[in-house]
Order: sequence, then structure tokens, then C-alpha cells
Amino acid sequence: MLTRSLMVPSARGLSTKVAVVLSGCGVYDGAEVHESSALLTHLSRHGAAVSVFAPDKEQMHVVDHTSGTPMSENRNVLKESARIARGKIAALSELNSDDFSALVLPGGFGAAKNLSNFATEGSGMSVDSEVSAAVRSFHSQGKPIGLCCIAPVIAARVIPGVEVTVGSNEGSDKWPYAGTAAAIEEMGGKHVVTDVSQTHVDHTNKVVTTAAFMCETALHEIHDGIGAMVKDLLGLVE
Repeated sequence: MLTRSLMVPSARGLSTKVAVVLSGCGVYDGAEVHESSALLTHLSRHGAAVSVFAPDKEQMHVVDHTSGTPMSENRNVLKESARIARGKIAALSELNSDDFSALVLPGGFGAAKNLSNFATEGSGMSVDSEVSAAVRSFHSQGKPIGLCCIAPVIAARVIPGVEVTVGSNEGSDKWPYAGTAAAIEEMGGKHVVTDVSQTHVDHTNKVVTTAAFMCETALHEIHDGIGAMVKDLLGLVE
């Protein structure tokens, strides 16, 4: 059974149905809340009908967001993601790419801990089987895929030779996670340097990426970059 749509589409967007895959709730162990909210806001502004999904499994771990340290408890990725989706969510196992025009994965460490194991394995990472199946299915149908922040590593692992961005490839106070670019190259992907407000569009694979919180910058710049990603993503919908 398909999840309820998170929003009612306008007449302009009646045929643009977008699936969003979350990885929990909270930057250190789930989906980045600001990125997820910006993504949903921009999709709404463009009149897309959004359905939200998440894997129904335990998180890698739970992090105290006041200290950044792990806690001795377990939480479920689907149930935590439901906080962002306001309860309108379904298990990722229910996602059928035939029902949607595009797929989007926001970032947050959950993409590297729950949707994949990049956080512990780096370029030797593997991707959750349901996440991998979703990405492969949309890609094989020529449907656009958007990823931001750390999530582009998933595309680098699943789609051979894909071009993505995580912003800079040179570490600095502004770009503390720039080493991710090298991991993307090690997995066979191509990393393209961009600023936080920019996107990179791989027209061959129909993959659109933006750096988001890979950059330490003002919140509105993150919001604007995700808006650019959404605009470019929807521009690829046929």
C-alpha cells in the first residue's frame, strides 16, 4: 500500500510524483533536518506530489545531539524518519519506481550510517539493499535522482562512473568533509568541484547533486543550494 502523499500537488505538478528517502531524524545519526525540510519546501513550491519512505530497520546507533556521543539505546529508522514526514511515511520496501517521476535522498550522517556504511568503511562501503534497489530501479528507467550532502556517495557506489559533487576536494574550515571527494573517485565516480549554492547535473545518468551541509556556511545558502537541486532535478523529468 502506497504511503499518503505529504502534500497536495498543484495542477502544474499533477504528473510530477517524487519519492523522498529519509535515513532517520537528526544530523549525527539520521537525516539532516534542515536539508530535509528545505527539500520538502522546494518540492512543494514546484508543485510536486511527494511521498516519503525510509528503511524499516534499526539505526546503526543513536547519538546524543548535545554532545555528539553515542547512547545506549536503539531506534528504528522508519519511526524516526516519521518525525520529519509528520507521520506520512511508508517502509522503503513499498517503494515502486513505476509510481514516481524522480527520487531524492537528503543527507545527514544517516545516509552514511543507515542507508550505507560509508561512515565506517569509506570507499569500501556497501549500500543497504533496499536503497540500492531503489536507486538502480530509477536509474534503469531513466528517471532523475537527486542527492545532497554526503548522500552522493550512494550514487558513486551504485551507478558506475556517475558524476557527483560534495562541494570541495580541498579540506578547510569551510569544507571539513572534503576528503569524501577522494573516496568518490576511488569508487569509480567523478567528483566535480562546486560551491554550496551550485549543483552538478550528470545529464547522462540524470543525477543531480549539491553539497549542502558538507559546507560550513549560513543556513540560507544550504537552503538555496537545495532549491537549485530541486529545480534542476524537476527539469529532467520527462
